[in-house]
Amino acid sequence: MNTEITVKSEKIFEGKIVNLRVDTVELENQKYAKREIVEHKSAACILAVNNDKILLVRQYRKAIEEFIYELPAGILNIAEEPQEAALRELEEETGYTAGKIKLIYEFYTSPGFSNEKVYLFEASDLVYKAVNFDEDECIETIEVTKDEAKKMIDTGRITDSKTLIGLLHWLYS
Repeated sequence: MNTEITVKSEKIFEGKIVNLRVDTVELENQKYAKREIVEHKSAACILAVNNDKILLVRQYRKAIEEFIYELPAGILNIAEEPQEAALRELEEETGYTAGKIKLIYEFYTSPGFSNEKVYLFEASDLVYKAVNFDEDECIETIEVTKDEAKKMIDTGRITDSKTLIGLLHWLYS
């Protein structure tokens, strides 16, 4: 088994959502290497099914300088369970509450450099209440059918990994 033993860890940056550290690791062959690690809070994502359609949110993402379509999602608050976060994000971003919810997948977004883990839930029995955006959010909600979702994937309109995972699950399971 090829493991890496951390011999030194240096914090480079500490932020609200991410931290950056550089680890020096000893390899199995007694050589050393540097690993840049982004420590990212865990997140919850929700595939909300509403009468054979799913909810997507369209929002601007500064990191890629684009508006993209995504499943409702957000980071977990301190001591918050993933399911609670998923339900909170669903209501905040779309205005819907869910009568049923179940965990579909847990996955790492990019384990080559980040420890961010996403919990993907499927929700149904939706009831609309009212949106409650965070103060820094400007979000549009749309509903799409399976045919529309497939077309959005096929034409490259869906580029977000958690959304691709959720939609492919919905389309092919």
